[in-house]
Amino acid sequence: MAKKVVATFGGVKGSGKTSVKCIRMVKSDRSGSYAFKEEMVPVNDAKDFFTKK
Repeated sequence: MAKKVVATFGGVKGSGKTSVKCIRMVKSDRSGSYAFKEEMVPVNDAKDFFTKK
């Protein structure tokens, strides 16, 4: 009989995520082209990341 392997990531069960990766498009004033800005932010600050310019 084969063994079943169960992988758990994130440490203690039920701890939840503490940070998320946020990505938004930013338009360059100089060239007019778009670039992506990526940042790891705490879950509580995710909305603030998208509201600031």
